[in-house]
Amino acid sequence: QVQLEESGGGSVQAGGSLRLSCVVSGHNYRSYILGWFRQVPGKEREGVAAVDSNGQTTYAEFAQGRFTVSEDSAKSALYLQMNSLGPEDTAVYYCAATGLVALHGTPKSMASVLGLKSDPYKYWGQGTQVTVSS
Repeated sequence: QVQLEESGGGSVQAGGSLRLSCVVSGHNYRSYILGWFRQVPGKEREGVAAVDSNGQTTYAEFAQGRFTVSEDSAKSALYLQMNSLGPEDTAVYYCAATGLVALHGTPKSMASVLGLKSDPYKYWGQGTQVTVSS
């Protein structure tokens, strides 16, 4: 049984930083994507960043240059380092994992093609609240 559990959310002032963590258990696929999403009440969930099993990463435009996604396979953990936070980053943040995925016929990475889309992800955490005050 695959389980994901986020931690590290909280309240921070604008300009501050937070590091989100996600422990992934029971996930033994050899080809996969791990991602971070966020959702504000009344709005659709949006992809933030993702990393695939080849170590390739992708970021939403709003996250580029401010957020860093990383995976520690030894610890079965996924991280999201968020810097220069603003009130617009206030949301519930979710980590997610796909099952076995593969791409054929393209030189593009799995992360870049699928990483920011919700549909490929099969497993989701419960979410952690991030609140940024101005």
